[in-house]
Amino acid sequence: MKILLVEDESKVANFIMRGLQEEGYTVEVAEDGKKGLELVTTGDYDIVLLDLMIPEIDGIEVLKRARKAGIETPVLIITAKSSKEDVIRGLDTGSDDYLTKPFSFEELLARIRALLRRSRKPVPLTLEYRDISLNPYSRKLSVAGKEAELTEKEFLIMEYMIKNSERPLTRKEIAEYVWQSQDDSSNIVDVYVNFLRKKIEPLSDRKFIHTVRGVGYILKEDHEKA
Repeated sequence: MKILLVEDESKVANFIMRGLQEEGYTVEVAEDGKKGLELVTTGDYDIVLLDLMIPEIDGIEVLKRARKAGIETPVLIITAKSSKEDVIRGLDTGSDDYLTKPFSFEELLARIRALLRRSRKPVPLTLEYRDISLNPYSRKLSVAGKEAELTEKEFLIMEYMIKNSERPLTRKEIAEYVWQSQDDSSNIVDVYVNFLRKKIEPLSDRKFIHTVRGVGYILKEDHEKA
């Protein structure tokens, strides 16, 4: 998925860009409305994140010109402006959703996922690693066609592991992704990883989730179980 971010505050832009890249999105950044309009009308994006208070050409005008040019890419306005008039003006101009600063990154991701589901462009139904497929809608995990149903937390752990396959993940990283917590002193991550292993192992003669001593866990394929 390719995202265009039009944002002139460098700290905000870098924060959003890094977070989205970690989630597997490709991100391009425009620091003013002139560049943003050029990119949105010439590039191929799945979604546009558009600040209203940007130099050269303001966000409303960028949106207005893009829609006039026939660009139908979903647009999520992100701005410090929060009055009802600003919201109505943005929606009437052609935005698909509106997010007011400051916002949590988790809320931004949720809004992006919702817009992508509603857009005409197909959204991948599954995440895949080797013979593993993970369906985000049914929360079903399958290995070579054999299925298991996951709980919400098991699903989020598996989702994070597939997105970061063959890379060691610390317990803290997993806790932040699944529970939005930086506390890695609890054994809750170990407990849920163990639940997940018990669901995966009957589906295959291979081992996928491995413990990395002193670090956490890694998703990689072994041809035989230990």
